Amino acid sequence: MSEQETVDNAPLPRTRQSLGNDLRALGVQAGMTLIMHSSLKSLGWVCGGPVTVLQALMDVVTPVGTIVVPTQTSEYSDPALWQHPPVPESWWQIIYDTMPAFDARITPTSHMGIIAETFRSWPGVLRSDHPTVSFAAWGRHAGHIITGHSLEYGLGEGSPLARIYDLDGWVLLLGVGHDSNTSMHLAEYRAPGFEETMLGAPVLENGQRVWKRYRDIEIDSDIFPEIGADFERTGQVRMAKVGSADTRLFRQKAAVDFAQEWLTARRAEKPV
Repeated sequence: MSEQETVDNAPLPRTRQSLGNDLRALGVQAGMTLIMHSSLKSLGWVCGGPVTVLQALMDVVTPVGTIVVPTQTSEYSDPALWQHPPVPESWWQIIYDTMPAFDARITPTSHMGIIAETFRSWPGVLRSDHPTVSFAAWGRHAGHIITGHSLEYGLGEGSPLARIYDLDGWVLLLGVGHDSNTSMHLAEYRAPGFEETMLGAPVLENGQRVWKRYRDIEIDSDIFPEIGADFERTGQVRMAKVGSADTRLFRQKAAVDFAQEWLTARRAEKPV
């Protein structure tokens, strides 16, 4: 979407106050633990851009609540597995040898959007140390959610997703669909029948950069829109406009439990 299209998508500039009012009308409340996925352009023209969006959300949730944002870095992974685009095999060893170690303080997000990238470096925000699927958090439970993010099975029981689940948190899809709903990955780990794999990334160990191999499962978000559509039919998703963005709000636990059952049934249908 061009800048002109963004302007055309908003009858008036979106402001900190107007976005806050829209979020409250949707059902976002002070004290919530909330994981957000977002698209700035979907909101229409925002006066102040991503800073305004985050200020509005923080105004509503307040410091007694908690905001969590995925801050993933997909290129911090095994180049042998890259598909969009792949790189020549002759490059692989150079990447293994020279890619800088992931550093939660300075490594930027990739393909997560400008709101997530702005949130990553926001004062008071904490970020987990996973080289590929890190999360950042602000507010009351930030330390609890971020600390101890396991390298292996990075979106499973040792992840911030599981901590949000334990806190009965909420998911906010701000102008994006269920294909961006990272919480559904937790269901992939909990449903029987997943396939294991080995991944790799550059990390710091004892102050030294190393290429670390670690275990995980095969994950696939391509099926999430289908799961999300079925979940919405249960009536557990609140939907409204925030700015010009079609926005969804729902309990993470309800979505994960639904997706776990959905995936269990789907995997049982596959021939052995």
